[in-house]
Amino acid sequence: MNRSIAFLLLGLALGVSPVLNAADAPVAPVASLPGQSLYHLQVTLTDQHGASVPWASLRGRPQLVSMFYGNCHLMCPLIIESAKAVQKQLPADQRTRLDVDMLTLDPVRDTPAALAEIAQRHRAPDEWRFLRPAEGDVRALANLLDVRYRFRDDGSINHTSVLVLLDAEGRVRARSEVQGVAADPEMVAAISAVLDGR
Repeated sequence: MNRSIAFLLLGLALGVSPVLNAADAPVAPVASLPGQSLYHLQVTLTDQHGASVPWASLRGRPQLVSMFYGNCHLMCPLIIESAKAVQKQLPADQRTRLDVDMLTLDPVRDTPAALAEIAQRHRAPDEWRFLRPAEGDVRALANLLDVRYRFRDDGSINHTSVLVLLDAEGRVRARSEVQGVAADPEMVAAISAVLDGR
């Protein structure tokens, strides 16, 4: 019989609670990610407050994710406003269970301070994360989210303007091409379904 189990049984028989060393405590297995989960990618981002955010740490809650860049004055403000409009369409109890993450395509210029300024300028809710990947990780994240992009000579970036819904396990459940600030009803319905466990 395992020695720690024997001590535990002896302690219970004597009416005392023995203290086990952490090394003796059984370790609960970490649930493996589904094959389609985007959280298999091991990268760490930095948020607008300068805190490190491992990509896989987003697991556990549904996420509305997009990619943008701060020096964009055309589509990127629409992406942010569209995400706000989608979130506003949700009932209050669902709104608090959805995280929103804006990932920059331009980590050189979009420092944490720049991201904080963007969040403030767009009056983004305080709980939103504006995330900066390492320069070498942008392409991998864009590929995961099926965001195509290329830098132009003038410093602008041509890119896919899309909102992506991830379920709590990091699987893509819906995509919505951003064409304006109005909320996409199909995306709102998809988010509600995910939040209701459907």
